[in-house]
Amino acid sequence: MTLSSGIGNRLLAGLPAADLDLLAPDLEMVALDRDSVVSRAGDQTEHVLFPHSGAISVMIDMANGQTVASAAIGREGAVGTLSVLGPSPAAVTAIVRAAGTASRIPASRFHAAFSRSPAIRHAVLRRERVRGLEPVAEWDGLLIWVRVRAPEKEAQAQEILMRHGGQAVHVHEIDLEKRPEDLPLHSVRPDPWLGDERLGRP
Repeated sequence: MTLSSGIGNRLLAGLPAADLDLLAPDLEMVALDRDSVVSRAGDQTEHVLFPHSGAISVMIDMANGQTVASAAIGREGAVGTLSVLGPSPAAVTAIVRAAGTASRIPASRFHAAFSRSPAIRHAVLRRERVRGLEPVAEWDGLLIWVRVRAPEKEAQAQEILMRHGGQAVHVHEIDLEKRPEDLPLHSVRPDPWLGDERLGRP
């Protein structure tokens, strides 16, 4: 598929040209028909979708048997990207709520590009915001926050949580600015015999 400069999907549009080229040969344009199911919980993820228009609702099956909508995905995101965590079945069902179009790529080809490109990894993990907290809390769910410092650790944390039954597992990025002097005990020397270096060195 040849992608023009007017890419509708913001995740794709934000990628550097060289990284987008890793995806472009395997992308195909597809129609998103209203009420069609693009991903079903329990099934293997076969494709990753990047909507250019329309809206897709992400549905979560709760422990009490009810189904709740946890998020709406449009041109700012993608469906199926968490399949990079491994061959486990999809944890959610995704249904088209507003008709539109999307670029579709086989999950295996997306995984290959994801593995090769730090830019794709960063874009995907950054876009995976925390979704569905309200319904989880309403049904007495347990909210767990895991702090990590690298994209690889983010993926590992998500895989562990989902493997142990976690639902609505997503990445939430928070920018924090800290100076060395803001760190606790920044001026302490752990062992004077090993040198004069402080814990809070720049």
